[in-house]
Amino acid sequence: MEFSEGSNKSLMDKETCCNNNNGVTIRTAQNMSSSFMRKKSDPILVSTIRFRILRELLANLQEVILGTKLAVLFPAIPLAIVADFYKFGRPWIFALSLLGLTPLAERVSFLTEQIAYFTGPTVGGLLNATCGNATELIIALFALYRNKIHVLKYSLMGSILSNLLLVLGTSLLCGGLANLKREQRYDRKQADVNSGLLLLGLLCHMLPLMFKYAVKPETGVSIAEYTLELSRASSVVMLVAYIGYIVFQLKTHREIFDSQEEVEDEDEEKAVIGFWSGFSWLVGMTLGIALLSEYVVGTIEAASETWGISISFISIILIPIVGNAAEHAGAIIFAFKNKLDISLGVALGSATQISMFAVPLCVVVGWIMRIKMDLDFNLLETGCLALTILVVAFTLQDGTSHYMKGVVLCLCYAAISACFFVHKIPAPLDQTNVKSGLNPSLSA
Repeated sequence: MEFSEGSNKSLMDKETCCNNNNGVTIRTAQNMSSSFMRKKSDPILVSTIRFRILRELLANLQEVILGTKLAVLFPAIPLAIVADFYKFGRPWIFALSLLGLTPLAERVSFLTEQIAYFTGPTVGGLLNATCGNATELIIALFALYRNKIHVLKYSLMGSILSNLLLVLGTSLLCGGLANLKREQRYDRKQADVNSGLLLLGLLCHMLPLMFKYAVKPETGVSIAEYTLELSRASSVVMLVAYIGYIVFQLKTHREIFDSQEEVEDEDEEKAVIGFWSGFSWLVGMTLGIALLSEYVVGTIEAASETWGISISFISIILIPIVGNAAEHAGAIIFAFKNKLDISLGVALGSATQISMFAVPLCVVVGWIMRIKMDLDFNLLETGCLALTILVVAFTLQDGTSHYMKGVVLCLCYAAISACFFVHKIPAPLDQTNVKSGLNPSLSA
């Protein structure tokens, strides 16, 4: 493993070579927002240790584990494992796992950023963009594996709604209140690109739903099969669009997504751990997220029944809020500092990634696994998504912001939250069959 010290000249050389022509390392808005949860480590604490290997190991532990303000939540991870091993109450396992995911998600963002210093701007930017919503994607894949399609759809849609209404709304509200004496402005080009992609994703979501209601059952057409085929075709279209978006963002029109504030903040940024060390930690953190995601997916029904809260509310509201709390808090802090371009990059970028990458990827993976995962999110859920995207698109059309726009978005989120709080429906699948190895949703 390759460890780094502050005076390591070879590390400095590697940092220099992985910068772009302007000397700026590629970072996404998600990385910058979660950086506010980090704290600088004091090298004096480990510099007095005589043995080099032990000193470097402790230095890495200090940077990775203690280098975040969310380190206080790390004990929730072993507690969740112990609770599962000793068969404690399943709601306790769910709650501890959800808390443990919060620091892990922030650390994944930190580690991908560290690796990006060594891989070059293009690969680093692609890595940051792909891992930006790793927690939501892993939870969704475990839900798909367990055939809990309703949990998968709810959690992914909740991530989109949370980013577009809660994160963006809170950022505009707090930024407007903190800057009452001056008008807040942002670059409309970035918002227009993301809004267009979100509308394309909405179209692909609505097509299976409209097809289901347009075709009459007496025609003899298998509506479910054709809806599934349409969803798979639409998912391929969405993935192609997302690949084009990545090329557009990282290569051809990168200047649209690089704000001046980002350039100023990055001048002093340097890698604090080596490449192989960062890669090893990233693998470990990802495995930790996978384990806790397994706990979350496996205990969500028990938590819903014990707490008297619907599965839809837990999946759409609670999981997205807790899973990306660090990133969301950073977006709000940037809005306080009148850097709305970065706040918009966090909210719109994450929503676009979930809508255009995570959702269609789950459909394609389900296709490979012969699981009937489609884009039909039902009428209520799709309606909420459509109205949310339209409200956000209208809100961002003039390139200026004030706190009233944030109030509107936050109240929209509150109304949708209330809707799913009272929307209690039974799980659509017999989970006992899934646990026993019988998968009722497998296609022939």
